[in-house]
Amino acid sequence: MCRWLAYSGEPILAHDLLFRPKHSLIDQSLHSRLGATTTNGDGFGIGWYGEGSEPALFKSIEPAWNDSNLREVTSQLRTAVLFAHVRASTGTPVQRSNCHPFRHGNWMWMHNGSLHGFHEMKRDLVTAIDPSLFPDLEGSTDSETLFFLALTFGLTDDPFDGVARAVGFVEQTARAHGIDNPVQMTVATTDGTSTWIFRYSTERQSRSLFFSTEISTLRKLHPEVEALHHLGEEARIVVSEPLRDLPGAWNEVPESAAGVVQAGRDEMREFEPIPPA
Repeated sequence: MCRWLAYSGEPILAHDLLFRPKHSLIDQSLHSRLGATTTNGDGFGIGWYGEGSEPALFKSIEPAWNDSNLREVTSQLRTAVLFAHVRASTGTPVQRSNCHPFRHGNWMWMHNGSLHGFHEMKRDLVTAIDPSLFPDLEGSTDSETLFFLALTFGLTDDPFDGVARAVGFVEQTARAHGIDNPVQMTVATTDGTSTWIFRYSTERQSRSLFFSTEISTLRKLHPEVEALHHLGEEARIVVSEPLRDLPGAWNEVPESAAGVVQAGRDEMREFEPIPPA
């Protein structure tokens, strides 16, 4: 499907995250090991927070491995929160508006997976989006539709609850259309301060998702790895698949789980959709 990376912590050069690791996200765009597809060449996008309250986006329909502008931009871009995504289209057009991350106000959203039966459900799902949000829906993907449903159901007030209600609505709509196992997702969303992650599928066979071990622990385990000494204590990376084979560095997000990466103590909990009342 797709591969993505979410970073939060002390400001870091984007190039060091996207290009330097042995199995970087750019390498994964060509040689994914755990994805449903090996190649993710139907566009890419990065999103980051800089001087303003809203994130900036840089997207392209070019393959990530072949875009010299991406290397140029990231070699000068330093940020405390970075989202990056390489896309493998599941049938929707390859166009800039369909590339992740998606943005609304100060929020960003990335998704790996699909809403099975989206073509049949699309009218019901799209018309459920809050009328005040609907004009900002730019693309035609199930991923962006799920984002705007989560916004409709309260993402900005309580991300755990908003996503659970959006997924519950999609599953209820699918049942009405006779569609089995509609939701397959790993999701990251952020307001620029905290990052929420989700791993869930209706059939309980979700795409892979991992989070990094605390940097202080990793330095003790692998003092020989120079890159670890350039990361701050609060650095945390969430990825579709590990960036390098380093024992103890990566922890799999449990099936049907959600978490928040934030200053201080992170949190992980069970994830259960909330059906409409």
